[in-house]
Amino acid sequence: MQLTHFTDRGTAHMVDVGGKPVTARIAVAEGRIAMMSATLALIEQGDHRKGDVLGVARIAGIMAAKRTADFVPLCHPLALTKVEIELTICHAESCVYCRATVATSGQTGVEIEALCAVQISLLTVYDMCKAVDRGMTISDVRLLEKSGGQSGYWQRPSP
Repeated sequence: MQLTHFTDRGTAHMVDVGGKPVTARIAVAEGRIAMMSATLALIEQGDHRKGDVLGVARIAGIMAAKRTADFVPLCHPLALTKVEIELTICHAESCVYCRATVATSGQTGVEIEALCAVQISLLTVYDMCKAVDRGMTISDVRLLEKSGGQSGYWQRPSP
């Protein structure tokens, strides 16, 4: 097995996907941001002075998925057909859980777009709440599943 973003000479390049068939591609990623319970309460009550934290984070995640190729140098720009961001408050762990589902019909997958959407959604929560809680921690960002393309379906094994 070799890394596909390097030539035989070891130089970085954008992988040529031109000969691949167009298939339906879907990727699902997740992550979370842990915080003080008081910060979580501000988000939940909508009393945060910057406004609807989760609404803004959702839009930021959608925008990030659409612009992933601008952030990740060797990532192909894709016409996405779906970006869904779910943000869920979890009181037991004092965190906001994020799940991103991204889809396209194309010649390459959308795993990076899903992961980017999660990261930026959570980073937006951090940005909007840092004035009251600089100790928030973003963690557990990972791909849950992907489908389509030559490699087919992959799902993260259960722990």
